[in-house]
Amino acid sequence: MKTKAAITYDKGADFEIEEVELQDPKANEVLIKVVASGVCHTDAVARDQEAPTPLPAVLGHEGSGIVQKVGEGVRSVEEGDHVVLSFSSCGQCENCLTGNPAYCDVMVELNFGGAMPDGTHRLYKGEQELSSFFGQSSFGMYAVAHERNIVKVDKDVDLELLGPLGCGIQTGSGTVLNKLQPAFGETIAVYGCGAVGLSAIMAANIVGASKIIAVDVNDSRLESAREFGATHTFNGKEVDVVEEIKQATDGGTHYAVETTGVPEVTRQSVLALRPMGVSAVVGVTPDTTFNVFEDIMAEGKALVGAIEGDAVPQVFIPKMIEYYKMGKFPFDKLVKYYSLEEINQAFADSADGKTVKPIIKMNH
Repeated sequence: MKTKAAITYDKGADFEIEEVELQDPKANEVLIKVVASGVCHTDAVARDQEAPTPLPAVLGHEGSGIVQKVGEGVRSVEEGDHVVLSFSSCGQCENCLTGNPAYCDVMVELNFGGAMPDGTHRLYKGEQELSSFFGQSSFGMYAVAHERNIVKVDKDVDLELLGPLGCGIQTGSGTVLNKLQPAFGETIAVYGCGAVGLSAIMAANIVGASKIIAVDVNDSRLESAREFGATHTFNGKEVDVVEEIKQATDGGTHYAVETTGVPEVTRQSVLALRPMGVSAVVGVTPDTTFNVFEDIMAEGKALVGAIEGDAVPQVFIPKMIEYYKMGKFPFDKLVKYYSLEEINQAFADSADGKTVKPIIKMNH
């Protein structure tokens, strides 16, 4: 079928909205009419080739939509179902089979390699193959995805709103609820108050953290953090963050979530922990210098990585939706909508901090 999609042709180049050819779903695949797609920092990382993805490509990995057709062997969804699209995993390796698909043995290949799990392509521009992204390529009017990417969701929630649950919001909230699992009354610091960080703050409220500390260099984002439940906010350009956090928490936080990917901030997240505290890094972070004995060993601290919020999307995304329905997870306040033709502006606004979570509405 012919459809319209945003194509990335060159490193760092603007997206080009063009007609493309999308093949029918094969076995275990589903054709989805994309209603909306979140814009995530990972899309920018792929566009700019910081995480190399074969170009040209149709990016997008936070899609939501309606099932149009199912391939042979699909059992979890049927035509007309509302779905959220999340990351790809093989389902066969040890990590997948033990409930840890975010750490799939072929995670990078399936999500950044440019092909579907069977090694072939579904998107074409004329005779030229277009790379897929995260097994979905949601920056298009329609998408083909493997059944393992797909999460069936209730029809009584605005489907345009749900795409970001498949990655960014899942990452922030899942890192708190699945990875760190703070107990009622414990303390946590969140470094970086974009969509991922604010989702972590909302999750910390759900579990009843006694002190939720937000750190950013953008005052407007710190205001948002207070709105979503931060008890303390610190601008990293204006104060000694480690000292302020230790004073506010009588010695440091039990937990931290580091979303910025800035090495200096990653180290701060560890230094501001109390003894035996844990910091989870979710941002793509280059080499970071630690004095391992003084910074980590001497006080029994831990620095851990977290991918996709340690989530099984088919289990965790419906839980996030239930929290949203109960008024405990108001992620709808994060978003600003754009049309597909405005996708370049959406990326620019996100980079400038003008919007926390852009969502591209497909406007069929």
